[in-house]
Amino acid sequence: MKRFLKIILSIAFMGVLLAGCSGLRVVESDVTAFTAWTSAPPGPNTAYRFERLPSQQVQAAQQDLIEGSAIASLAKVGLVIDPAKARLAITITANTQFAARTGYGYGYGYGYGYGSPNVFLSAGNFGSWVGFSFPFGRPFSRPFATPFPAAPYYLREIRIQMRDLADQKVVFETTALSDSPWGDGYALLPAIIDAALLGFPQPPPGMRRIKVETNR
Repeated sequence: MKRFLKIILSIAFMGVLLAGCSGLRVVESDVTAFTAWTSAPPGPNTAYRFERLPSQQVQAAQQDLIEGSAIASLAKVGLVIDPAKARLAITITANTQFAARTGYGYGYGYGYGYGSPNVFLSAGNFGSWVGFSFPFGRPFSRPFATPFPAAPYYLREIRIQMRDLADQKVVFETTALSDSPWGDGYALLPAIIDAALLGFPQPPPGMRRIKVETNR
């Protein structure tokens, strides 16, 4: 049992150490895309221009940041910004919602006596979790409720719409939904946009869970 405890503590320590040393983080997004190309899909070096909704024109400084974050991602899929020669007009919308993890999680706890960890399972208003409680205690099997600490959480949505200027029809639409505890939203935008454009110009149908690494 002492050896088991040492293994558990070693794994936990290494996880903390690696998380602290790593300069990368993984941004996960749920992506859904739709296409309706009326002619051949765009090839490499297809020109585009940005197009803004009235609300985006009012918030020009913020929209500048969003579009600036998208230029490199669009270049990765073969699109180049050139308003004079544009085939596509692209509109990008970004929304962020703030939430807090609060409330109680309810479940059952199970212990295995002195010298062994109390394994607990819990489910609450933000899902479920499993773990080990320390210090160790007496055997028990009873319902319990434990509060989740209040913590900020962010829900971000990126929506990209492309219109073919030849016939003015919307030919590509993609949405990426990402949730995380990180508050530096502008730093995450390139990773979320990369996810939204994965597979362009012919992405597979249905929702995809996409992971993109980005610098901290």
